[in-house]
Amino acid sequence: MSIPSFVGDRRQLTRGETSCEGLVSFYLEKQRDAADPLNAFISVDEGRAIDRARSVDASVASGEALPLAGMVLAVKDVICTKGGPVTCGSRILKGFKSLYDATVVQRLEKAGAVVIGKTNCDEFAMGSSNENSFFGPVRNPVDPSRVPGGSSGGSAAALRAGFCNAALGTDTGGSIRQPAAFCGVTGLKPTYGRVSRYGLVAYASSFDCIGPFGATVADIAASLQVMAGLDPHDATSAPVDPADYVAAVNAGVSGMRIGIPREFIGEGLDPEIRTALEQTAEQLEGDGATIQEVSLPHTAYGIATYYILTTAEASSNLARYDGVRYGYRSQVAEQNGSRLERLYTESRTEGFGTEVKRRIMLGTYVLSSGYYDAYYGKAQRVRSLIRSDFDRAFETVDVLLT
Repeated sequence: MSIPSFVGDRRQLTRGETSCEGLVSFYLEKQRDAADPLNAFISVDEGRAIDRARSVDASVASGEALPLAGMVLAVKDVICTKGGPVTCGSRILKGFKSLYDATVVQRLEKAGAVVIGKTNCDEFAMGSSNENSFFGPVRNPVDPSRVPGGSSGGSAAALRAGFCNAALGTDTGGSIRQPAAFCGVTGLKPTYGRVSRYGLVAYASSFDCIGPFGATVADIAASLQVMAGLDPHDATSAPVDPADYVAAVNAGVSGMRIGIPREFIGEGLDPEIRTALEQTAEQLEGDGATIQEVSLPHTAYGIATYYILTTAEASSNLARYDGVRYGYRSQVAEQNGSRLERLYTESRTEGFGTEVKRRIMLGTYVLSSGYYDAYYGKAQRVRSLIRSDFDRAFETVDVLLT
């Protein structure tokens, strides 16, 4: 199964062999003919996509330089698109429509990309298998009996299935990198702050990152070139000008220092993965890189720290979904004329799925009086230690191979 490449499609576009409308129509028809048995999409707006493609073609015909003309983009449904649904894979936001575009959507569309639809995901991006969505599980296009990974499984599956030539996901603790690996596409979690989070529905605000999926690293570079950069709407976006990612794709690895963390290759590592790691290291060394072992001594505390901090932030972020101003409201509570407290309780109980409720409860617990210092406060200190491990490693190496 070949993976559609934006760079490849753009070459056809620039040679006059197709149009943006033709590309969008091709992918829409492919998705329509397949009837999406993978359940990769929550919504597809064909009319909006075709109108947008025609606008791009008109701009190109007038001589306007649009670096992403021909990019047919699937967007994870935790990212806002104006006038379109934003459900986060949750019943509690079923039917909700965004009033504005996320910064990344604005920038990509301004550069010529066309949003084809919103992709399925684990509810509020909480999960690693894409089985936790109110709209049903996503299946892996390579083998539909298997999961595509999560939480951005719909985006990875849509790309691999050929329903688009680029996609957006989000990554809080692996939610781009893992489904990219499971579906056999390329995915990037940018450095926190590199890409604006304005218009991203928050799970864990100090972890969440928006990033691209593509067929190749070149596709990823083209997306990131446009997405990256300071955004005055997002106080956490870094005041750093984007590098020339497109030019860097062909720079090679000669002289690069590559570290392999010893804690990552110990007990429990699958022998097949170990072999692949060793072969990759040998190949990189043959291409001129130097390989050395590094240590990340606090690795063992990573998962525990992650689950304490992210669930605490989730508990806070998801408190706003209470059935009052927007989103799902319990009909049982409403019909009975219940007290406000019961409206909150019933709406949240019926509106959230099991995994989201589990994480809200855990997060509320670690933030509660008497447990805050023992759990949340301690996890923040351990997070600093983990970061220090990486800072020290990057004093001696340029990248880590894991």
